[in-house]
Amino acid sequence: MILVNDCSRDHSWEIISQLAVACPYVGGINLMRNYGQHNALLCGIRAARYEVIVTMDDDLQHLREEIPRLLARLHEGFDVVYGAPKTERHGLLRALASHITRLALSTAIGSEIAKNVSAFRIFRTRLREAFADYQSPFVSIDVLLTWATTRFGAISVPFQPRHSGSSNYTVGKLARHALDMMTGFSTAPLQLASLIGFGCTLFGLAVFLYVFIRYCLEGSVPGFSFLTSIIAIFSGAQLFALGVIWRAFWRGCIFAQ
Repeated sequence: MILVNDCSRDHSWEIISQLAVACPYVGGINLMRNYGQHNALLCGIRAARYEVIVTMDDDLQHLREEIPRLLARLHEGFDVVYGAPKTERHGLLRALASHITRLALSTAIGSEIAKNVSAFRIFRTRLREAFADYQSPFVSIDVLLTWATTRFGAISVPFQPRHSGSSNYTVGKLARHALDMMTGFSTAPLQLASLIGFGCTLFGLAVFLYVFIRYCLEGSVPGFSFLTSIIAIFSGAQLFALGVIWRAFWRGCIFAQ
């Protein structure tokens, strides 16, 4: 059992240290500052030594009694199995933010996987070899697992009410997490940039064609229309080219990983 203390403000590390001394199967990792849930999980994953890894939150919402069910599902031929909650226990704003996060996650890993994503998961340790050299400060364990396998499964499990305290995932943090997910692990923003650039180019060409036809018919055209068409054509072409270049660069980085 690996307990990661993500620079908590209470006495968690003192308790972890006592458990590590009293129990030979318990190990502790104390981070120097708060790096976030997924970074802390990645730290624990890299320190794991056995064939299967189970990740759980420390708020007692995840029941350890459900681990055998996850393990049985894993042995059915899957590499990753999520314990999807039967019911969400969040307020309206938090539920909306979680839905947006899952929507952003679906752009990176697919909707079928994203709808079952949970912090309560089990997977084969060998999968971490696919992201052993990953060094980015932004981490999404679920996206990294998709780099190693496509065999995902899920079962419905009950989630208990939070034992104490409140979640550190505020609406703002979830929104930033969703934005990082879309820009860091998906080509959707790059595709959008390319489409906008292509649209601007078409608009500029249409204006230029209008100016040219009017010039042929009337002999004179205000300079503003011509200037607008030129700006739209070149700015659109630049945006389209940047989208193509960054998509190629992004795919090259993923291939290198």
